[in-house]
Amino acid sequence: MALIEMRNVSFGYPDEKENAVQCVSLHINQGEFVAIGGPSGCGKTTLLKLLKKELTPVGKLTGSIHYKNQELDEGLSSEIGYVFQNPENQMVMDNVLSELVFGLENHGVKTSEMRQRVAEMVDFFGLEELLHEDTITLSGGQKQLINLASILLLKPKVLLLDEPTSQLDPVQAKEFLQFLRRLNEEFGITIILVEHRLEDVYALADKLMLMASGKLVYHDMMKDVIDEIWKNQDQRFLPYLPSLSKLFFLHHKNGYEANDIPVTVKEAQNWLNHSLSGIADQKEKGIETALEKEEKVILQIRNLHFKYSNNTPYILKNLTLDVREGELLAIVGGNGSGKTTLLKCCVNMLKPLKGRVELDKKKIGSFQKQGMEQHIGYLPQNPLLCFMTETLEEELATIASRLHLERAEERINSILEELALQDMQKRHLHDCSGGEQQKAALATILLHRPRIMLIDEPTKGMDPISKQNFAGVIKQLQKSGITIIMVTHDIEFVAEHATRCAWLFDGEISSIGRTEDVLKGNYFYTTTINRVTRDTGYLEALTLEEASAAWKNPILL
Repeated sequence: MALIEMRNVSFGYPDEKENAVQCVSLHINQGEFVAIGGPSGCGKTTLLKLLKKELTPVGKLTGSIHYKNQELDEGLSSEIGYVFQNPENQMVMDNVLSELVFGLENHGVKTSEMRQRVAEMVDFFGLEELLHEDTITLSGGQKQLINLASILLLKPKVLLLDEPTSQLDPVQAKEFLQFLRRLNEEFGITIILVEHRLEDVYALADKLMLMASGKLVYHDMMKDVIDEIWKNQDQRFLPYLPSLSKLFFLHHKNGYEANDIPVTVKEAQNWLNHSLSGIADQKEKGIETALEKEEKVILQIRNLHFKYSNNTPYILKNLTLDVREGELLAIVGGNGSGKTTLLKCCVNMLKPLKGRVELDKKKIGSFQKQGMEQHIGYLPQNPLLCFMTETLEEELATIASRLHLERAEERINSILEELALQDMQKRHLHDCSGGEQQKAALATILLHRPRIMLIDEPTKGMDPISKQNFAGVIKQLQKSGITIIMVTHDIEFVAEHATRCAWLFDGEISSIGRTEDVLKGNYFYTTTINRVTRDTGYLEALTLEEASAAWKNPILL
C-alpha cells in the first residue's frame, strides 16, 4: 500500500498560462528514499509544497493527493516535516535551544516530554556545544542541522527537503546527507528530496523522479532510470547522470544489467579493477599541460585583516592574493571561512582593519560607487539583493536609464537571450525558482559591463543544464576580457571550468595554483572521478572529459 499517492494532480499559479504541475500521478511507499530532479522552474518545489498542506501556494489545484489512503488535510499533514532550501528562512528564534523547542511548544508538548525529546535529539546530532549559541553565529551547515533536528522533534513520518545542501560546503553536505541516510535506514522515515547536486544523492536514494515542464518524465528505481536515460540518449536529462555511470557507459564493452551500473566510488573502483584490465595499455604517460604564463595582475590584495567586532576573532588575517587579468579564479573553503567576507572587502562593502585592495594599483576605497560598478560587479549569494523592483524587465530598464546607456533595448535583449531569460522577464521575481533568480541577478550585473565580476555561489539552485549554459556565459565573458572571481562549494564545476583555484582556510590563502594541482588527491574537496581514478593504477583524472581523453575514448555529454 502506497504511503503517498497523487492522481492526475495539476496546479497553476494565478495569472500564469501554463500549469506549474501537469497531470502528475505517482506513489511513494513507506520507508522509501526518493530523489527528485529537473530543470529550474520545472515544478519540483511546487510539487513538494503540495505534499505539505500548510505550504500549498495560492493557485488552482486539481486531482487528488492521498496520504495513508486518506485525502491529505492539515491534520494528516502534521506527520509530514519540511526543510527549506535556505536555512535562515526556517529559523525564528535567537538561540539554538529556543529554536529546538519552538515547534514543541506550539504543539502543546508537556515540559517533561519536551526535555526528553530534546535531550535525545541533541545527543543524536551531537549539538551539545551549540545548544546555548545564538543562531546568527552558526554556519550554514549548522543551521541546516538545527532545522532538521527541530522538524524531527515533532516525530514526522515523512521528510520533505528542498535542496537542503545548496548552501553547504562539500564536507557539511556529505555529513548532512549521511544524517538523512541514517534517518531513512535506522528509523524508517520516508524521505523525499529535491536536489540539483545529485552526484552524492545517487548513492543514497532508492528511486529517482525527473521532471520537465511540470510533468513527471521518469519515475522508477534509481539505476533503472539512469539506464533508460542513457539508452534513450535523452538530451534533456543526460547531464543529470552521475559521472561514474557515464564513465561506465563510455568504456564498458560488453552487455550489462542495470544493477551493474556504478553510482558509488566503491562500485566504480570494483568495476574498473575487474573489467578494465586492458585499459592500462591505452593510457598515456601523461597529459601535457601548458606552463602557466605570467599574466597582468589586475586586482592585488595585500596583508588583509578583517573581523566583525572587537570581541570576535579575525575572519581574514594577513591574506595576500593576486588576481590575473582574464582568468576565472575559484575560491573554495568551508562555511564560515571568510570567502564572502573577502569578496565584500574587494568591492569596499566591508572595510579591512589592515591591508589594502588595489585595482590597477589604485586603492578600491578611492572609487566612487557608480565608478566602482563599472569596474567591479558583485553578484551576492542571495540574488534578490540585486533588485529594487518586482520584475527583471523593470530592473533592467531602471539600470539602463540610470546609466544613460546607448542602444539600451538592444543591449538588454542580447543579455536576456544569452541567459535564456526572455520568458521570465515579466514574472514577479519571488515567483521564480532559485536558479532563475540567480541568472536574473547576473543579467543586472552584466548591464554595467564591469571589468571584473565577483560571483558568490553562482551555481547554487542551478540544474545541470543551467550550469552548462552558465559555464558557456562565463567563457564568453572571459573571451571578452572580463576577469571572474568565483566563490563556490561546487567542486565539480570548479574542476571543469576554473583557470586557477585558491583554498581559503583559517583566514588565509592556504593553497593556490592550477585547479588540478589544488583539487587532486583530496578526500572531500575533489570530484567523484578523482576519487575513483587515483587509487586504481590507471591515469589519475579530475573530470570525466580528462579520463576519457586519457583513455582515448570519445565523450558524449
